Amino acid sequence: MNVLVVGSGGREHALAWKLAQSRRLTRLYCAPGNVGIEAVATCVPIAADDVAGLKRFVESEGIGLTVVGPEAPLAAGLADEFRRAKLRVFGPSRNAARIESSKSFAKELLQRCGVPTAEGRTFESVAPALEYVERAPVPLVVKADGLAQGKGVVVAQTRDEARRAVTDMLEKRVFGAAGSRIVIEEFLDGEELTVMAFTDGTAIVPMVPAQDHKRVGDGDTGPNTGGMGAYAPAPLGTPALLVTVERTVLRPVVDALLRLGCPYQGVLYAGLMVMRGTPYVLEFNARFGDPETQVVLPLLKTDLLDVMEAVVEHRLDQCRVVWHDRAAVCVVLTSKGYPGTYIAGLPIQGLPAADRSRDDVMVFHAGTKRQGNEIVTAGGRVLGVTGLGVSFAQARDRAYETARAISFEGCHLRSDIAVRALQARA
Repeated sequence: MNVLVVGSGGREHALAWKLAQSRRLTRLYCAPGNVGIEAVATCVPIAADDVAGLKRFVESEGIGLTVVGPEAPLAAGLADEFRRAKLRVFGPSRNAARIESSKSFAKELLQRCGVPTAEGRTFESVAPALEYVERAPVPLVVKADGLAQGKGVVVAQTRDEARRAVTDMLEKRVFGAAGSRIVIEEFLDGEELTVMAFTDGTAIVPMVPAQDHKRVGDGDTGPNTGGMGAYAPAPLGTPALLVTVERTVLRPVVDALLRLGCPYQGVLYAGLMVMRGTPYVLEFNARFGDPETQVVLPLLKTDLLDVMEAVVEHRLDQCRVVWHDRAAVCVVLTSKGYPGTYIAGLPIQGLPAADRSRDDVMVFHAGTKRQGNEIVTAGGRVLGVTGLGVSFAQARDRAYETARAISFEGCHLRSDIAVRALQARA
C-alpha cells in the first residue's frame, strides 16, 4: 500500500519512521516532510494545509491511506474533503476536531458528559473577563480558545498575571484569531498525564501512558512550550488508572461525539491532571501528541499500518494492539529564545553520528532544513532524541548521551526529563 503522512515536525518523523517498518507498505510519502524524514520517505513539496494540493497528489499517486499529523489541516476539514472523495484518511472530521480547535466546545462537552474537569467560563470581551478574574481564586489558567501551537495557555499565579493574559489575548491579540475567545479555568494542582487512544468512533484502544514536560526550563520553570521532552510508560498511569480514564473520560466523550453526528476516527489525546487518584481533563488534542508520539510509537509492537486501517474501516475491536515491555525517553533540543523569538539557519553538528542506525536511539527531526551541504536549524524545536531501554535509567542515559553529542549555536535542552519516572521507580 502507498501511504502519505501529512506534516513536517518531529511527530510526523516518528509516524513515518514507524510506518516505514510495516511489512505491507509499498511506498511512503510525506508532505512536506523534513530532512530527517527523507531517510524513510519521499518528501513532496505540498504544504500540510494545502487540502486541494494534497487531494490531487493522493489521487494521482494511488495513495491507499493518508495519515494527518498536525491539527491545523484537521481543523480546516481535510478529513471531510478526503472522505467526500472516497479517499481513505486517518484523522477526525472538522466537527470532531473541535475538541481541540475550540477550548470552549471541549469544555461544554465535558460539562454535559459529566467528565471531571476544571471549573471554567468562556469570554469574548475584556471587561467581563477581568471582572471574573477579580472574583475567582488564584492561581487561574487562561486559555486561548483556538489553536495556538501549544503555547496558548497561561498559568497565572497572581491576579496581575491573569489580567495581563486576558488583555494580551482579547485586546492585543497575541495569538491572533485563536485568542478572540478565551476560557478561564480554576487551577488544578496534581500530576499531569497524557493518555492517547486509537478510536474508530465506537471502539477505544488506549496507548501506553506518557508524561510531557511543557515548561521550557528545568524544574518546570519558565513559559509553556510545545513540549521539551516526554517519557513512557509513565508510572503514574497504572493499569487501574487507565481503566478509570477509559470509563470516565474517553468513553463518555467518544459516545457524545457519536450522538452529535460527528463520530471520532483517529487518535484522541487526553491531557489529564491526576488529583488524589482522579483524572481531570485539562485539554483534548485531535491527533498524536508531540513529543509524546516520539516515546509512544517506539513502544508499539503491532504494525501501525494495521491499527490505522482498522480505525479507518471501523473494525478496531478486531485488532489486537501489543506493546513492548520497555521504557522510552525523549529529550528535545530547541533554539535559543524558544518559545519566544529565535534565530534560524544555524548549522547543526554531530548529526551523522547521532543518525547512525541503532535500535535503541532515534533522532527525530522537528525544525531542520538542508542548506547547501549542511543541515541547519529551521524552527523553535529542532530535534527530539529518543532513547529506549529496559529501564528509565538506561533509556534516559542513551537519550542524553546522543543529545549532548549534537550541537548548534544556542542549543537548549532540559536536563531533568524523566527524573520523576526515576523517582517513582526508586
